Amino acid sequence: MTGTFISLEGVDGSGKSTQAVMLADALRERGHQVVHVREPGGTPLGEAVREVVLGPDAMSPWAEAFLFAAARAQLVADVVAPALAAGTWVVADRFLDSSLAYQGAARGLGIENVAAVNAPGIGEVMPHLTIVLDIAPGAASDRRAGRGSVDRIEDEGDALQESVAQGYREVARLYPDRVHLVPAAGSLDEVHARVMATVVGNL
Repeated sequence: MTGTFISLEGVDGSGKSTQAVMLADALRERGHQVVHVREPGGTPLGEAVREVVLGPDAMSPWAEAFLFAAARAQLVADVVAPALAAGTWVVADRFLDSSLAYQGAARGLGIENVAAVNAPGIGEVMPHLTIVLDIAPGAASDRRAGRGSVDRIEDEGDALQESVAQGYREVARLYPDRVHLVPAAGSLDEVHARVMATVVGNL
């Protein structure tokens, strides 16, 4: 990889999607070529998987994990790997660490097991830096309530999100050189400043 890969993570309602857009815009203002992607999505297959995996139909934890892994593999092959090979920056709204926190930790499948399932599909393509927007699940719940519709996973409520938050903290403990927790409380500009400080201080 010759480009730079940054992923933003967090529980639903943490503000990561907004911060990913703000980060991509800030990097462009600094003269970088930037590709902004989201997971699941970013390819025709990924968007189709998004409709299924976030839709209303129940599914087993492993089915959920495999669907996310499939969408991720296609995103890497079609978008992320070519962009990095061209020297472009990639900002991802979720990547592997989402699966490690949601399916590996919160669903109880095991972080190592979920990482192993994803490994063939992503190969050596991993973020240089992962920023986890750390927020109390209750505050994230208030944010989700303010934006209207929720998907199947969000609809499972605060108990799942608390387990996910703990999962992200475990991921940060396991991969301290790559994964950094950033407080997500405060205004958009305050959080963006923390995100930028983390980027500047670690890349």
